[in-house]
Amino acid sequence: MKRLIEANAWTVGLAALLALLLIVTKLIQPEFGASGLDSLARAALPFVLATVGMAVVVIAGGIDLSIAAMMAVASVTAARLMEGATDPQSVLVLITVLVLGLAMGAINGALIVVTRVPDIVVTLAMLFVWQGVALLILNAPGGATAPWLRNLIVGGVTLPGFPPGLPPSLTDWIPKAVVVMAIVVTAVWLPIKRSKLGLMFYAIGSDPLAAFRSGVPVGLTRVAAYAVCGLFAALGGLAVTMSTGIGEPIPGPYLLASVAAVVLGGVVLGGGRGGLLGPILAVFVLRLVRMDLTLMSVDPNVAAIVEGTIMVLVVMFGGLLALRGARLDRTG
Repeated sequence: MKRLIEANAWTVGLAALLALLLIVTKLIQPEFGASGLDSLARAALPFVLATVGMAVVVIAGGIDLSIAAMMAVASVTAARLMEGATDPQSVLVLITVLVLGLAMGAINGALIVVTRVPDIVVTLAMLFVWQGVALLILNAPGGATAPWLRNLIVGGVTLPGFPPGLPPSLTDWIPKAVVVMAIVVTAVWLPIKRSKLGLMFYAIGSDPLAAFRSGVPVGLTRVAAYAVCGLFAALGGLAVTMSTGIGEPIPGPYLLASVAAVVLGGVVLGGGRGGLLGPILAVFVLRLVRMDLTLMSVDPNVAAIVEGTIMVLVVMFGGLLALRGARLDRTG
């Protein structure tokens, strides 16, 4: 147990920070309970899915600046196709949107591999492309989502063992959004991480040349990493539509937030090191900071400045660590 804690000290520290922030939130707002956790989880869900997608790309040694725009494309596509659709049709729409996400991510990765242009340049250009596509599909917030999809993330899951008749605030302590989040991330990432593909992600992120000499198809692996990122972007876009009930064609603040959560979660910007649990905890930490500022009646503009400053500092700190690690690798 001691070795496990030492090996995951950063993640354990984030978990402790999250617990401390929950206590602070309870002190600020004594009524904070199951409904507050539900609101927090639903607000965090799109950020978590965007962060997981970004983390996969960063682990593979890249970065995707178009992730928020891809989420917008997925959101408006789902909302447009689900408007007036039956439940079976909405399932087909769901599958279509996920395939669309894979395709968008694969296109990003293929352009990077084929053109050999730095990923930050290609994905910045694709940000405008995907943003334009989203506006072509739906030029203003609208559309609809299937009621059964919306019900998947609203409310809580009743814990077993509670006596019947208690109010929901005392029983529904596990938000459905957290359950959906855990199932989706585990179902997609766990098979990848335990497969050869997951090892190749870490290999090309750590040292592409060494990976190539070991027989790893670096180009195809990079395309696969971006495709997985696109899949999580599509899931994030679906989460936005499920939360709001409509499609959002304008990309939300998911890009910088996802990069900040990835860095705060312990993933090295240079690639090759890190996991997903830390970044997920980091998302909840950042969302709780925003919630606490709101509960303290801090001016929204000031809250945005504080939140943005935290994100920028975290990203800058991660960049400095990446540069320091690269220098040590060259000198070592």
